[in-house]
Amino acid sequence: MFDKHFGILLPIFSLPSKYGIGTFGREAYKFVDFLHSAGQSCWQILPMGHTSYGDSPYSSFSVFAGNPYFIDLEVLAEEGFIKEADLEAIDFNNNDGFIDYEELFETRYAVLKKAYANKEKASELNSFAGQNKWVMDYALFMALKYRNNQLPWHKWDESLVERDAGAIETIKSELKDEIDFWIFLQYLFFDQYFKLKEYANNSGISIIGDIPIYAAEDSADIWTERKLFMTDENNLSLYVAGVPPDTFSDEGQLWGNPVYNWEYLKETEFEWWVNRIDFSFKLYDAVRIDHFRGFDEFWAVTYGSENAVDGRWLPAYGKELFQKIYERLGRVNIIAEDLGIITDSVVKLKEDLGFPGMKVLQFAFDGNSHNPYLPYNYEENSVAYTGTHDNDTLKGWFEKLDSKARQYVLNTLNIDENNKSIDNIVYELIKAVYSSNANLCIIPMQDFLLLGSEARINTPSTLGGNWRWRLKDTVNLGNLAEKIKNIKAQR
Repeated sequence: MFDKHFGILLPIFSLPSKYGIGTFGREAYKFVDFLHSAGQSCWQILPMGHTSYGDSPYSSFSVFAGNPYFIDLEVLAEEGFIKEADLEAIDFNNNDGFIDYEELFETRYAVLKKAYANKEKASELNSFAGQNKWVMDYALFMALKYRNNQLPWHKWDESLVERDAGAIETIKSELKDEIDFWIFLQYLFFDQYFKLKEYANNSGISIIGDIPIYAAEDSADIWTERKLFMTDENNLSLYVAGVPPDTFSDEGQLWGNPVYNWEYLKETEFEWWVNRIDFSFKLYDAVRIDHFRGFDEFWAVTYGSENAVDGRWLPAYGKELFQKIYERLGRVNIIAEDLGIITDSVVKLKEDLGFPGMKVLQFAFDGNSHNPYLPYNYEENSVAYTGTHDNDTLKGWFEKLDSKARQYVLNTLNIDENNKSIDNIVYELIKAVYSSNANLCIIPMQDFLLLGSEARINTPSTLGGNWRWRLKDTVNLGNLAEKIKNIKAQR
């Protein structure tokens, strides 16, 4: 699928900003320039959805809507939506380099409402709403969330839970201004994003997006498309998604997302999924789909379970789904997240579809010379990583190894430890990934910066402290760009 390419993983939220979180503003453009100067051709990001409780990009209020926090406020000031003085009240200069989501929630929407007061400046707003049919349901959902003090949709008035036509029309009239506000924010989000993407593409940088396989329980998607999911007569999930125990967790991972009703998806010729993939490829040049195994079979855990241990595998119709996508959209660039315990049938599905899988260096050192995550075992049709957003940083991972394990890593990759600091060893490990046969190599930005565990993005199966790390600045990245470019040349 890919020729030999190199890229960097950095979420939008991890970009520097005076306003508490990364955005589509000047620092994003600077990062594109950095990628270009470093000889990179890809920027991989995490999902950009409007995050819900827990702030995870893999749990959002809509699979289509973007995160309003990514709207750049300085751009809004330049375009006349807000005043420069509006920025002074929300300056996060005292932050410690980590995102404070509570403060964002309390401050960001106030200034965005000031922008909404000048919505007449958004000349393409009506056109945007007409071209994105999902945005009305999302905006109504968000307006109702606020009307109901953030309660999940299944605790709203029964007429709204059941989407009674009369009740829906009445509430649309009552909440028209609130609905228009959320539509306006989506207009701003996508207007700024597509300008950034155009700049990246013109600079020779492709954007690799990331989409979760599942929708969040408390989302516009499930509220409006309940038939797509396995729910009972009380609108509660029969089963929720996760994975059984693995290297990340002895109790498995209980994600809590409703699982798909694959029979219904098939009956409808997978229309919802086709539309979702079509929309994704308007946003991205390639897409990583999280938890690819779920398209072959999925781990179904009874609703209300405390962990994911006692679930069962149920079949999915992934092959038929992607065949339908190919029929409608052509051969799209999809990366299959095929980590964890993968069966022969999952491998066959991936190979039949021609999708590259993922190779993660940190999983390579189990004493098996045939371990598929060892760089010298990578096939060309794969995407190689030192680690993902779910892993520790490369430096943090290596520092936690005992002396025997460290030596094994070095011996396996023929790294001479003499006179080598941990920082130098980290770069030797990156070079091992770069020298592999994988057609695409993606390195998390934290690894190039030689950051330790303090810069970890996420620890699976934990709440709190995740999705918070970000760059403090991009000012001094010139030397790093040259260093990365040299590593690429030496591979």
